[in-house]
Amino acid sequence: MYKLNRLLLFISAIALIFLIQQPQIVVATSNQTIQSIQSIEQEAQELYQQNQYSEAIALLKTAIKQYQQQGDRIGRAIATRNLALIYQKLGEWEQAKATLTQAEQLIQAINHEPERSQLLAQVGEVKGQVELSLGRSQAALETWQQATSLYEEQGNISGLIQGKIYQAYALQALGLYSQSIKTLTATKKQLQNKPDTLIKAQALLNLGDVLNRVGKYQAAQTTLNSGLAIAKKLEDNSTIADIFLSLGNNARFQERLPVALDYYQQAIDIAPQPSIQLRAKLDLLGVLISLQDKKATSNLVTEIEQLLTQLPEQQTTIQGQISLARHLLNLDTEPRQIAELLVSGIKQAQKLDIKRTEAEALGVLGHLYERNQQWSAARAITQKALVTAQSINARELTYQWQWQLGRILKAQGNRAKAIAAYTQATDNLQILRSDLVAISSDVQYSFRDQIEPVYRELAVLLLDPQASQAELNQTRQIIESLQVAELDNFFRDACLDTKPQQIDQLDPTAAVIYTIVLGNRLEVVAAIPNQPLRHYATKLPPAEIELVITSANSQLLEPRRLNLKLFQQAYDWLIRPLEAELKTNNIQTLVFVPDGILRNLPPAALHDGQQYLIEKYSVAIAPSLQLTELQAIDVEQQNILLAGLSESRQGFPSLPGVKQEIERIQPLFTSSVLLNDSFTELNFNRFASQTPFRVVHLATHGQFSSNADDTFILTWDNRINIDELSRLLRGDSKQLRPIDLLVLSACETASGDRLAALGLAGIAVRAGARSTVASLWPVSDLATATLMTHFYEALAQGNITKAEALRQAQISTLKNDSFAHPFFWSAFILVGNWL
Repeated sequence: MYKLNRLLLFISAIALIFLIQQPQIVVATSNQTIQSIQSIEQEAQELYQQNQYSEAIALLKTAIKQYQQQGDRIGRAIATRNLALIYQKLGEWEQAKATLTQAEQLIQAINHEPERSQLLAQVGEVKGQVELSLGRSQAALETWQQATSLYEEQGNISGLIQGKIYQAYALQALGLYSQSIKTLTATKKQLQNKPDTLIKAQALLNLGDVLNRVGKYQAAQTTLNSGLAIAKKLEDNSTIADIFLSLGNNARFQERLPVALDYYQQAIDIAPQPSIQLRAKLDLLGVLISLQDKKATSNLVTEIEQLLTQLPEQQTTIQGQISLARHLLNLDTEPRQIAELLVSGIKQAQKLDIKRTEAEALGVLGHLYERNQQWSAARAITQKALVTAQSINARELTYQWQWQLGRILKAQGNRAKAIAAYTQATDNLQILRSDLVAISSDVQYSFRDQIEPVYRELAVLLLDPQASQAELNQTRQIIESLQVAELDNFFRDACLDTKPQQIDQLDPTAAVIYTIVLGNRLEVVAAIPNQPLRHYATKLPPAEIELVITSANSQLLEPRRLNLKLFQQAYDWLIRPLEAELKTNNIQTLVFVPDGILRNLPPAALHDGQQYLIEKYSVAIAPSLQLTELQAIDVEQQNILLAGLSESRQGFPSLPGVKQEIERIQPLFTSSVLLNDSFTELNFNRFASQTPFRVVHLATHGQFSSNADDTFILTWDNRINIDELSRLLRGDSKQLRPIDLLVLSACETASGDRLAALGLAGIAVRAGARSTVASLWPVSDLATATLMTHFYEALAQGNITKAEALRQAQISTLKNDSFAHPFFWSAFILVGNWL
């Protein structure tokens, strides 16, 4: 299947330039400026707007010479700034930089402060464009901040707003998406009661575009439609076309392909600039390929090739060539045709000294050779792409070409060098965490295709049958990093604080079991305190693993049947090879760091042929030890907030056992209770913020999904999603330390969602709780009340870990003949700190 978002994995500085509202040529208004020079500048401005850049340059040079003869420094500075703007537009970076320096020198000699400040701000607008185009995002941000401050001092609201918009783009290029959204949202509020202007439409376009990138599709669509209404009112076809493009992307990322096609076509029909037409046609091509419309695809490829020959040598043209080449790779086009496109792009990038674009084109050319198994050429070109990307610190490209080099070296049989290349790629991924989660407009596609495989392929290389302890330890770290990356991707925000944890020093009676599905085998790495790492594998096709786990899960959800052989099979894969060592080392707790579909099977239900795993060991789930704050707590001394719904609300059925559950737990601790109509979002917010509760128990409907937006808990009057829950539980200054325990006793994983357990791990981490106890599926009210009562009774005794308290509660429940089936007790899992 063609991956929709392959071309938009990273919104590079060059791609951002496509979207930014370009500064306009400014016509001097100095009293010293004679009418003839003003006429020349006006003509230059018209030529600039018509993309006739060479003619505009000639006229501006004439105007600059005449201003010099007149001794008009202000007019000369303005015309010089305008000349730099056109050089920037053409991608002639050295010329643009030199011309900007000349303009700044002229301005410094101007004594009249208001004009001096205004000119510096106008020059700053263009200077920031050049810096962003060259991949110097931080410098661009600082330049635009200075320009914005100058506009603010002058009371120039139009310049201030435009400066804020520019800053938002620089923040995106730096991967600071939340800051970018914050900046644009504030700008939107500033403009709310202002007249409808082009700047207002542009602000809405930019906000909608960044919301698209972070997966806030509904909010993006609403914002873009507001901008579209203003742009249509102003009859600004360029902005209308840009908004159609963003609306097309919005529809495409939601897989509403016919709607996307319509928006792209509207953009093509109305776009006044060839560069916008090029972007729209490339986006349209991606959709046609995914729809497998061969005739329309072939015709559009021809149109794009013709359009590329008509465009001047500039960054938009080169980027278009690279994008077309990527599309053609997915169409299995004749390699020579693709190579010619890329070589042309490389030469143009070298001529214009656009290192980032050169590095990208070289890397794609290397991939073309890789695809055709021309390993020596692929390696040489990829190494050149890598060196070029490293020279400008373009990590988002560097990791891709390191990964590509690793694949090539692996194919050449050079395992050691391949591991080194892959390791460098994962190191860069760690540094790029803030970029990776939101840069792609379709987060799931890009993560699956461009991030997750790097970790898994490295793990395959490391987990050799004769893997050394160093390699096993690196594998362990790679699995940890993959888990963190998945949660980053889940939240679309790299906000998780991670730090290595040495379990040997924290709990000498706990073993950590890492599972990972790789190609045709299931791998296990086991860490037992004070022992070498253990590694064992079972050769199995992923389909067989999935069949066993899926079948076992279906057994758990049906209390009238039970085939223990499925649970014994999983036990044989994960635990049997380790049995003797667990016993010898007096292991009492097993901490699982599960992978993929294995997250959906509660380890407590594994069976050795005689008894369930929970009857032998306490069990916990760690999304990653890096995210698990390990320290023992004194739960019985904590304040507890008990909140729940026993009555039917918002279409969800009643939970009559909730009242009994809360009534049983309340006397065991110092408790505050919110039940039914008192459990409103407002009340929950008030209680959570006013009292530093260490334990929060929520007995209500809820759902864990692989989509953070669909992960929620139900209150009397509302739904609280994962971000709101995090805000409510973390938001007050009285919460000086994280919640020790969050219990979600009536929630469930989303039906049919294979990655729904990720939502459970996500809510555990995002809520700021050291530990979370939750149910993977809805369990009978009576069984839940029974198990929860046993759990809190065990905790109230003191001197017991949370994992052991849950174990005792599960054993007490399964020994009840009415609840012996694992349906009733294995749904409850402990995520995070087990101590």
